[in-house]
Amino acid sequence: MTDSTRPGPVQLERRGTTAWLTLSRPDAANALSLELVIALGAAIRDIHADASIRVLVITGAGKSFCAGADLKERLAMTLDETRAFLDLLHQTLCALGELSCAVIAAINGAAFGGGLELALACDIRIGAEGASMGLVETRLGIIPGAGGTQRLPRIVGVAKAKELILTGRRIDAQTACNIGLLSAVLPPAELLTAAQTLVDEITCGSPLAIAQAKVAIDEGIAGRLDEGLRFERRCYEEVLISADRNEGLRAFAEKRPPRFEGK
Repeated sequence: MTDSTRPGPVQLERRGTTAWLTLSRPDAANALSLELVIALGAAIRDIHADASIRVLVITGAGKSFCAGADLKERLAMTLDETRAFLDLLHQTLCALGELSCAVIAAINGAAFGGGLELALACDIRIGAEGASMGLVETRLGIIPGAGGTQRLPRIVGVAKAKELILTGRRIDAQTACNIGLLSAVLPPAELLTAAQTLVDEITCGSPLAIAQAKVAIDEGIAGRLDEGLRFERRCYEEVLISADRNEGLRAFAEKRPPRFEGK
């Protein structure tokens, strides 16, 4: 992956082993236009291809994180074009969720509809005071169509997810934190600093272990407990025979920070 500062709806910047992705349509509240979703997919593929990236942070330019679908563009689409767009968005957010690196959403402002679904596909979500969010689709005569009906219940529980989705309610950042949708709420000026603190903590760990932990959680949560426990054991076997595991033991014995290589 290369650093990117060229104009476009998505800005991707590399800082060491961290990628910082900014949705960059501030005049349109970073709404999910076709151009933006295509650019987002390309950025995710770049990150997937770069094994040295340990953490991805996603945020929005301006006052919004992502207001959801670009409804002006959507009005001009045929039904078949809308279906194709939804397929592309679904594939893009699934690819985001399947990244082996840790993914943090730093929600700096409004996150509605597909914008919140984008954040739900991330591993960790933190928000700025004053940010608001919601899956508001039922108020537009549709339902969340990019994973919201499946990811939100897994994060906040079925009853609360139904309440939020069926009412189309918008909630503030502190309420989102109270129900587990966000991990923390920060003053706006401190949001990216808090994201960097998370990055620093995550990069202390083994990239291989982090990737396997993500897989164990994401795959295990969908089935029965006994199935999840067996899957966890298979993921543990992957790290048990790794060079990173041996390095972790040596570093502990030698009382020094480990030097993990993701192998």
